[in-house]
Amino acid sequence: MKDGKLHIAVVGLGFGSGFVPIYAAHPAVGAVTICDTDEARLARVGEKMGFAACCREFEQVLGSTEIDAVHLATPVPLHAEQAVAVLAAGKHCACAVPMATSLADLARIVRAQAVAGKVYMMMETAVYTKACLFIRDRVAAGELGRLQLLRGAHYQDMSNWPVYWEGLPPMHYATHAAGPPLALAGCRAVTVRCLGSGVMDKRLHAPYGNPYPIEIALFELARPNLVLELTRTLFATAIGSRESFDVYGETGSFEWMINRDGKSGLWRFAADPPQGRGRRVEFQPVEFPHRPDLLPPELGPFAAGGHGGSHPHLVHEFVSSIVEQRRPAIDAVTSADWTAAGICAHDSAMRGGEKVMVPDFAT
Repeated sequence: MKDGKLHIAVVGLGFGSGFVPIYAAHPAVGAVTICDTDEARLARVGEKMGFAACCREFEQVLGSTEIDAVHLATPVPLHAEQAVAVLAAGKHCACAVPMATSLADLARIVRAQAVAGKVYMMMETAVYTKACLFIRDRVAAGELGRLQLLRGAHYQDMSNWPVYWEGLPPMHYATHAAGPPLALAGCRAVTVRCLGSGVMDKRLHAPYGNPYPIEIALFELARPNLVLELTRTLFATAIGSRESFDVYGETGSFEWMINRDGKSGLWRFAADPPQGRGRRVEFQPVEFPHRPDLLPPELGPFAAGGHGGSHPHLVHEFVSSIVEQRRPAIDAVTSADWTAAGICAHDSAMRGGEKVMVPDFAT
């Protein structure tokens, strides 16, 4: 740190370019370096943002004695190697999802973080959306009562995306669906049973040996008497892109855009006593507020931005955890737990729904 402020490098300017101005505006950040192997994109983003600190090679970032922390917004197959390299270079690491696509690589990153003693944070957007922040507060306040069931889903068609996406097992990229319910439950998945569903072009089977466009899983959680149901689609399924979660509680529930007028909202038992069979429930549509109050004033203008307003909250949590010398909310172990849930779910699907244990990365 120079003059008490961080020097951040953002590597990968496709998705990553949206984070650059947020880091630049953060009061605890003094300098931002941008890095991309695409020279034209690097020049374009650099000119737009007005940055002089640009580099094309990841190794330049690793070798810099001035850079304190690195935000990886690079392709999924690079995440594990690059995260380990960043930590080994003595730098803090933020990384786009997923953390990795194998249990072995998850373990490598957890070990690298422990050895380095630096911050590692998986930048899971779904847990910092305005919807998730709103429901987090309702759950914390006890407004839904005891949690009874959690659901998560991520529907998206990845046709014509970069080649490494072709045929990817859906549950290998499941953290957008798994993150919110696991965060709300405050625990990890312990076991999973998963089935694959649907058919897709056989050419997509070969890259990863995956025949399924859809995978549906049931997780036992570390919290007693609580189950998480997860659905993930990636190919050959005609539905609009959606990341969603549902929370069913003893006295109140939240459903994501389920009712007829397309509103997300809360269900609660009516105050009047039961008459006849069952109890009357009432639906309250919810407009989720943006939460600039959770951010430094300099980041407030970004609160209505990308991925449900999550980007400035992710940046602030990452930066704050470094400055305050503490673990971030989504630390290395939590990142591995959320990612491993999906990896183990696909393993179960390939075994015909056999029960699979999810490893505990805290042990």
